[in-house]
Amino acid sequence: MELKKNEEYIVRIIDNGYEGEGIAKIENKTIFVPNGIEGEKVRIKILKNLKSHAYAKIIEIMESSDKRVEPECESNSKCGGCNLRHIEYDETLNIKKKIVENCFRKEIEKNIEIEKTIGMGFPYYYRNKLQYPVGIDNNGNTVMGIYSARTHNIVATSECLIQNRKAQEIANTVYKFIIDNKIPGYDEEKGTGIVRHVIVRIGIYSNEIMVILVTKQKKLPKEKEFVQYLKQKHPEIRTIIKNINNENTNVILGEKEEILYGDGYIKDTLGRYEFKISTKSFYQINPVQTEILYNIAIEYANLTGKETVFDLYCGIGTIGIFASEFAKHVYGIEVVKEAVKDAIENAKINKINNIEFYTGEVENILQELIEKKEIEPDIVFLDPPRKGSDEKTIQTLLNVKPKKIVYISCNPATLVRDIRMLEEKYEVKKVQPIDMFPYTKHVECVAGLEFK
Repeated sequence: MELKKNEEYIVRIIDNGYEGEGIAKIENKTIFVPNGIEGEKVRIKILKNLKSHAYAKIIEIMESSDKRVEPECESNSKCGGCNLRHIEYDETLNIKKKIVENCFRKEIEKNIEIEKTIGMGFPYYYRNKLQYPVGIDNNGNTVMGIYSARTHNIVATSECLIQNRKAQEIANTVYKFIIDNKIPGYDEEKGTGIVRHVIVRIGIYSNEIMVILVTKQKKLPKEKEFVQYLKQKHPEIRTIIKNINNENTNVILGEKEEILYGDGYIKDTLGRYEFKISTKSFYQINPVQTEILYNIAIEYANLTGKETVFDLYCGIGTIGIFASEFAKHVYGIEVVKEAVKDAIENAKINKINNIEFYTGEVENILQELIEKKEIEPDIVFLDPPRKGSDEKTIQTLLNVKPKKIVYISCNPATLVRDIRMLEEKYEVKKVQPIDMFPYTKHVECVAGLEFK
């Protein structure tokens, strides 16, 4: 049978894929079907037919899975965020475990048992950072919300089931001021307008709040009135910042910023530690699950108090600070200078004396510490961005041979790619998926590796 675009077919969903989408087969050709659930019989329409695979949409669900639920969110059909909202929560945890298992099975020869995904007791309103784009709709109106899946079309959003409720309330207040004062949103195509993003960061435990308004230009109309309006409506706000980004880019924050109110940062608590968070600080989005994540990472490291620890891609120093209590000395490396500044401050706030931080590319500073300062790690925490670690860092670790590597990853594909290189000298002992982003396709993992 030759598959044709725009033709309809009846298929059985045989699995769920890397992004939670349904997978079907027509004469051994893989068809990716968003919103399909394993076991369902569906009528589909082919949208894109490539040589090796095809993409389709569901026209009719003929036999529904008992795991299917009605999404509670009004924007779910348009928004690209919670792509597993149509599936029972416990089943999404099984799907995420399977995603990790499939990544390992494809790339790693040894059979590695993946633990059950650790879920949230209440998987709603968990995000401590809201960032809504502000733009222009087809009618020329200023809109604020969430990007529709795989586009830059903004779906107007006043409530989202994964954003912190107070953060949403404040974002809606900012939007009302923008509309009432006729301050135009940013038009990506024309490069015109003023307001590009509304960002609200909130300390889940401290309740301290930061508001960031990202603008295309330095001058913001009615700037003083805006600050007074926000302070009056939400006196709990600790700081308000204007960030200027006049580049034609998908990067949200620009290089320049101006503190309009407060001191430009908030604090929050993780475990028994306090952390200072500024505009560009990387701080885990879901602090409830982060605490679980870090405790598992420390457990995998099995520190005795005698070890030299390296915390690579350390951000504002969270993992290193957690580890410092159980280690002889900790060295953190991070490329973002603002994050390192915060990390140094966080060590002082928490009265930690056995930790130090270095600014620069991980692969370069790592080599410098080992070769020039003759410091060799016993334990390494590796927490890279989605793209994973770089080959030079992996090779340096293979040469220096720390006893254990604890790899924290937000991308199972790059985790497995890096482990495949490390397998030469390391054995994977444990892999624990954690649901940091309920109802989305994302899954976080902690992998414990020991030198053979």
